[in-house]
Order: sequence, then C-alpha cells, then structure tokens
Amino acid sequence: MPPTVIELRQYTLRPGRRDELIELFDREFVETQEAVGMTVLGQFRDLDDPDRFVWLRGFHDMPARHRALTAFYDGPVWAKHGPQANATMLDSDDVLLLRPLSADRGFAASPSERPPAGAPAPARFVAAMLWSFPPGQQDGIALIQDGLLPLLHETGPAPLAALTTETAPNTFTRLPVRTGENVAAVITSYPDEDAHRRHLTAVRDHPLAQAEILPALEHAQSASPRTLRLSPTGRSLIS
Repeated sequence: MPPTVIELRQYTLRPGRRDELIELFDREFVETQEAVGMTVLGQFRDLDDPDRFVWLRGFHDMPARHRALTAFYDGPVWAKHGPQANATMLDSDDVLLLRPLSADRGFAASPSERPPAGAPAPARFVAAMLWSFPPGQQDGIALIQDGLLPLLHETGPAPLAALTTETAPNTFTRLPVRTGENVAAVITSYPDEDAHRRHLTAVRDHPLAQAEILPALEHAQSASPRTLRLSPTGRSLIS
C-alpha cells in the first residue's frame, strides 16, 4: 500500500560535506529504516545549493510513523552512525509533513525497484513544485487538484505524486516539522532539465492556464511558488 504520510526533508549541510552524507545515507540508512516500517522514497542533491540535501520518506499512517521513528532513532544503526551523519549538518529542521491529495496521487514506487548500493546516479531531473496558501484555505489546494494537475498531465509527463499538508499533530517531537503550513507539492521526473522547461512553457501557453488556472492560483497563494531542482542519488526510488 502506498504511504499516506510523507516527510519532505531539506537539510543544510556543512560546506563540502554533502557527498559524505549521501554515501553514508545510501549505505547505512536505506534498508535499515525500511526494516522498521518506513519507505525511503527519494534522496537528492539540490542543484541550487551544493550544501543542500533533500529527501523524502513515507509511512503507512501517523501511528506507524511514530512506531517506525521510535524504533529507528532508539535503535543500534542510528546509535552507531547517527553522530557521523549529524556532524555533516547545520540544520535538519526544514521538514514538511504531507499526505497525498487523493488516494491516487501518492507515490507508487516499491523498494523492490531500488538500485543496489554503489549504483551510479541516474541521468534524470526531478522537480518538486511547492505552493503556499493561507492556513485553513482550501481554494488553492482545489485549484491544484482539479485544475493544474489535469493540465500538467495533458501537456507533459504525469506527476509522480501530488501532496498537501498533513494537519495531524507531530507525535514524534524529537524531529520537528514546520507548523502552520498549507502547501501543495507536485513532484515530477524528467529526462533532463530542458524537458522540465518545455513542460512549464506548454502549461503557461495553454489557453485554460492563461485565462483561469494561473491567475486564480496567483490570487489564492500566500507566497510565490518555489521549485526544488533535484538530482537523484544512485539509490533513490524516485528518479
């Protein structure tokens, strides 16, 4: 069953230490997290910041999240390798707690499809497009789900997932998450960044986007949309 709770985690690292963390992560923190009940969905280099590491992990539901995180962070793997991981980081608290927009908008990737340790990074480009709306306002989320997503599908590759804020309280307080958020996140994979640019151009040039969807989104949003430009690591399920 696809995960219904997803963390989008963005880490600011000490200068020059991203590859060190990625090598450690892909070697020690993939199967060991999945063994206690979570799915490591994707690990990425942020193409706009050489000291930024972005990753996603999923859980069956909020109680399963609490159980899995407790088992992992109280367990032997984190006790052994956690200090080395933490030594690469300046900040690990930029975390969005998300859920699929609908039952068919979550990640379908299976850990059985994961490349083995040592696999080269794939020649793919992943875009995570983020919109922010006023807390409690659902108009913008509805515009993403009912307007933008069909248009994205019509004009280019279908998004891998479309997510929105999970409003349940964070029950594993040792790991903070951003509160007071109302976001939509759309994650899409492309052969390269040029394909992503062509897709965006096709969306912007579409008559429906120009006349209705994009003006309505601009009116509904509380901040300018942001795109994370991501390069998957060799063991990322999302690529």
